[in-house]
Amino acid sequence: MTQRTLRGTNRKQKRTSGFRARMRSHTGQNVIKARRARGRRRLSV
Repeated sequence: MTQRTLRGTNRKQKRTSGFRARMRSHTGQNVIKARRARGRRRLSV
C-alpha cells in the first residue's frame, strides 16, 4: 500500500490557506488578487 503524501486536518488547511486567512495579510491579499487576475475558479481552499 502506498501512503498519501499529504496529510493534515481540514481546520489547519482552512486556517493557513483559507480565504479569510489570505485576506488577513497584505501579501495574502496579493495572492487572491493574482488568482482573480488569472481567472481562477477557486481562489482559495
